[in-house]
Amino acid sequence: MSYEPIFALFWESVKQSIQNGTYAKLTLAKTIGDTELKNIYVRPVLLEDDVFSLSLSAKYKTEEIESFHTLDEAFIVLAPYMNNPFLTALLFTTENDITFKLNKKRVGSIIEQPPTFKNASDVIIEMKEKGII
Repeated sequence: MSYEPIFALFWESVKQSIQNGTYAKLTLAKTIGDTELKNIYVRPVLLEDDVFSLSLSAKYKTEEIESFHTLDEAFIVLAPYMNNPFLTALLFTTENDITFKLNKKRVGSIIEQPPTFKNASDVIIEMKEKGII
């Protein structure tokens, strides 16, 4: 069975946490072996005219590359990185921590744990105050 439907379900949690104003951060981590790409951090940002976007910071051994995407674009950009090279995606919200994990057989699962963060991302808080979400 493919892990993609489970990752899509995980991404729905990402979308929901942004809409609910509980999103703190998202990280793709735990690579297979020693890879050039070490992790990807996903943070919300407000661009000109309060346009919501996601900042994707890809951390490599020797450099960091940042790109900006809509919520739907970010899913398309990030999905191929699951299983190559990342095995884990961690969503931190103020309600709970949600982990998407691939096991050795590349079967995906979602695990929920108590929240690590007490406050949402500063940008999410600002968006709530401005009535954007």
